[in-house]
Amino acid sequence: IAERQDGQDELNHAVTEVLLVCRMTAAGPPGDQALVLVADDYADVREMYAEFLEFAGFRVIQAQTGAEALDAAREFHPDVILMDVTMPGLDGFTATRLLRQDPAFATTPILMLTAHVFAEHEESAQAAGCTGFIRKPCLPDDLVREVQEALQRSRQTS
Repeated sequence: IAERQDGQDELNHAVTEVLLVCRMTAAGPPGDQALVLVADDYADVREMYAEFLEFAGFRVIQAQTGAEALDAAREFHPDVILMDVTMPGLDGFTATRLLRQDPAFATTPILMLTAHVFAEHEESAQAAGCTGFIRKPCLPDDLVREVQEALQRSRQTS
């Protein structure tokens, strides 16, 4: 059974490498792809959403905390930010407010991506400066569509 699992792991690794090459080839040069920052304290969630977005042709950077999200945003200037609400230290609302105080992020789409589904959370996200609210769990196609629509709205207003 262990040998069978090793063989399956090797096959999965090979398929992943082929997919990465295909994605990079289809997406064109890195400068042509929008950059998305995914901020979430759960590594599995971050990585899952990052893979969805990368497969759709986006470049992705990740942050585990609100403070890391601020640092990554300031360093890399993403085109779209996906921000979880509940993170250690700075929560997503506070991180969003701090980003909105910086003129460099006045028009950057910030989408709250959260399992908090009550209306008051959506209202709090809007009050903090979020331009969208996505409820988890989110299907890959829905996430990609939301990011693409946020980018289109952002480009139309700039």
